[in-house]
This record gives sequence, C-alpha cells and structure tokens, in this order.
Amino acid sequence: MQGYGVLTTGWTRSDLMAKTIASAKQGNILDPWSYSLLYATDFADRLEHQIIPALRSGFVVLSDRYIYTAFARNVVRGCDRQWIRDVFGFAIVPDLVCYLRIDVDTLALRVIESKGITYWESGMDMRLGADLYDSFKKYQGMIIEEFDKMAEEFSFQIVDARRPPEEIQEALRARILPILKEGRTKRISKAAAEKAAAEKATEQAAEKGSEKAAEKAVEKASEPAPVKEPATTG
Repeated sequence: MQGYGVLTTGWTRSDLMAKTIASAKQGNILDPWSYSLLYATDFADRLEHQIIPALRSGFVVLSDRYIYTAFARNVVRGCDRQWIRDVFGFAIVPDLVCYLRIDVDTLALRVIESKGITYWESGMDMRLGADLYDSFKKYQGMIIEEFDKMAEEFSFQIVDARRPPEEIQEALRARILPILKEGRTKRISKAAAEKAAAEKATEQAAEKGSEKAAEKAVEKASEPAPVKEPATTG
C-alpha cells in the first residue's frame, strides 16, 4: 500500500478465542450477553497482541469489522445499548470508519450467489421468520437500521456497496488516502519537533556546563593569594 506497512485483522480471528467462539455457535447454547463477552475477549486479545503493537511500529491497521458490529448485533437482540458499549469501552477510537451500506434485497442476492445464507447471518436464533430467507431479510434490515443510526452518531464514511467492486475500491481509496497522508505529516512534524527539542536540550546543557566552568574560574581568581611570611635570620 504505497510504502505503508499494513496489518489486517478481523472479527473472531484471535488465536485465543476463535475456536471457542466457533464451538459455542455450533451448539447455540449461550445467551446474547455471553456471546458478547466472548467477542469482547477475542477483540481484547487482538488489540493487545496485534493492533497496538502494529500501531506502535508505525503500521496501518485495517480491521474487517470493529466494535460497531457488536453494538448493532447486541442491540437488535435486546441487549442494553449502554451495557455493550461499556463492555467494549477499552477499544481504541479509529481514525476512519468506512460503512459499506447496502439494501437488504441486494445483500440477500449477493449472499445467495456467493456462500449462501447461514443460521447466524439470518438471525434464526431470534426466530424472526419461518425460513432462512425471510429471517435473513428481517434480521439484516434491523442491523442496517442500527448501522444507519451509528453512521450519524460516529461520523462513518458511507460507501455505496451496491456499486461494482472496482468502484467500491476507488471510493475506499479516496477516503483512506487523506487519512494516511495526514498521519504521515503528523509523524514527520512530531519527529521534527522531537529532534528540535533534543537539540535545544543539548544546547542548554552545554550552556549550563560552560556557566559552571566560568563560575569556578571566577571563584578561583577571586580567592586571596596566600601570604608569604617574611624570612627570619638567627
């Protein structure tokens, strides 16, 4: 990416929790609050071992879904809005959030043409419809409604995901590049400021050393010369 080091990460991809979450979803034995805590643990693990180290090393981090996914999913399942936000309160505020917005009908068609509708993507655990398709449209409609609310609250950059992939990529680049350039400018300015501060500190230390040396010389020069006693003869 134009000379930038990039780390990609995504939902439920931590080494610590990925298998645990997959097993829990297969059994469908947990309530929404328990799943939220599993997802929060997964995110915390990736934050500590992937995201923060990468950022400290100067990398750009691209996250395929972030905490807002948990916000939307939990609210539509009846969880308290403030509770889930508090659970993920340790998250880093991202520099940019791109919201690939799409209508339910187009989304359903794309999912069917690709990998097919799954149990969790359709919200079947909520019993919204008699079959996967009906439940999918109702559930995803509720999710989109939540994301639309958050888009305004958190100033998401909205990208029309109904467009062809090439156009979506161009739209994403147009939003990401200014952030990268701004970050690079800030890093350069910060490095220059730190260098100037270090040089100034060195100069001040040298000046203080010179002043101390001068003071010692003055003090030595101002000391009275020793008085020699007159010689006596016997």
